[in-house]
Amino acid sequence: MATARTFRTPRAPRAFRTAVALGGAAALTLVAGCAPQGSSSASTQRTVSYWLWDANQLPAYKACAEDFEKKNPGLTIKISQVGWDDYWTKLTAAFISDTAPDVFTDHVSKFAQFADLGVLAPLDELPATKGIKNTDYQPGLGASWIGQDGHRYGAPKDWDTVALFYNKKMAKAAGISAKDLDSMTWNPRDGGTFEKTIAHLTVDRNGVRGDEPGFDKKHVRTYGLATNVDGIDNGQTQWSAFAASTGWQFTNKKVWGDHYNYDQAAFKNTIKWYYGLAKKGYLPPYEDYSDSNQPQTQLGSGKAAIAMHGSWMISTFAGLKGVDVGTALTPVGPSGHRATMMNGLADSISKHAKNKKGAEKWVAYLASNACQKTVGEHGIVFPATKAGTAVAAAAYQKDGIDTTAFTKPVADRTTFPFPITNYAADIQALMAPALEDIYANGASASEVLDRTNKQINFLFDQ
Repeated sequence: MATARTFRTPRAPRAFRTAVALGGAAALTLVAGCAPQGSSSASTQRTVSYWLWDANQLPAYKACAEDFEKKNPGLTIKISQVGWDDYWTKLTAAFISDTAPDVFTDHVSKFAQFADLGVLAPLDELPATKGIKNTDYQPGLGASWIGQDGHRYGAPKDWDTVALFYNKKMAKAAGISAKDLDSMTWNPRDGGTFEKTIAHLTVDRNGVRGDEPGFDKKHVRTYGLATNVDGIDNGQTQWSAFAASTGWQFTNKKVWGDHYNYDQAAFKNTIKWYYGLAKKGYLPPYEDYSDSNQPQTQLGSGKAAIAMHGSWMISTFAGLKGVDVGTALTPVGPSGHRATMMNGLADSISKHAKNKKGAEKWVAYLASNACQKTVGEHGIVFPATKAGTAVAAAAYQKDGIDTTAFTKPVADRTTFPFPITNYAADIQALMAPALEDIYANGASASEVLDRTNKQINFLFDQ
């Protein structure tokens, strides 16, 4: 989710600032005037263009497209897959040049920007999609795609939560059972049984564990917890589960908040504790992380015993060669409950889609149980509908993969949403380097977060 790390003052108009974050100041004028020129060709009216970024999901959506085409003679779905790193740049350029796809996979971190630029079609005003309801999907997913104007701009397609992946052999050797891992507790004072567990799983080059006398934290062979810097600004797969389990929340509202809480004591104490694990030798140092040394690589190579990651990585971790991987719930925090971020993708329609009638039919089908159960059968992600989720869980189970650590929080409603607010790109540009400074340089969490939170809330206060 790389974004230019800039902070601009004095405050420019919101639409302009968002356009810059998306790819250039010229975007505002060009996107605002990107209505189709002239009449569409007959071939265009027979084709619905659809973009997504996950190559692993291509087979599932090709299967949905085939079924859709059988049920809608005369319509053809043209699917284009572009990797995450290039997806948003190309999509923004397509909006500017009036070549955007009719339908595209949207992410909540980008939703506010696109809604602000007026490039999304309100689904509740289109005949085929106006019947979509929040209750059609897992709790919280539908509401995430309601704009500040009350219109729906995305049809939920899937969801993800975060849990712990662990090396079963290492856990057994350390005398730690699956039950132990599922019942861990955490607090920012001493780390609770979670810190005790990862300390015991940490082993230095001499075979001394992290909780034993003589442990050499400067020469660690296996860390108790893998490191991850990707998405550090929102902490989805790092600190968010710990912070939320204290009762803390990102903003003053669940959706469309206008005041961030990064300066609250609960959050500052969480961050100080979490990155303090690196000083103790239980978490790798900042510089150990790279594109070639991500959490799954660390677990697969024996460099880490536990990795906190999202459900979209289930198949990847399960496929690690020579490693028997188990999954466990996130620890229970000071609030008395566990927490995990629940994120969800959606399908959106371009406001100036060349084939809007075909696009709305396709999105309605994508949002239906018919397609979502088909996607579930492929065992790649958890579809947004309850029926689709059940099919996916069964598909994973058939492959010998237990997904309880990811589905239980949804059933128990111990999830919290990805923060959806204006200025997402600017907030990322501020928070990422702030947290990296704390992690890499040992900067004061209290001072850095107080300063950064003021800068973030300045965006909303003008």
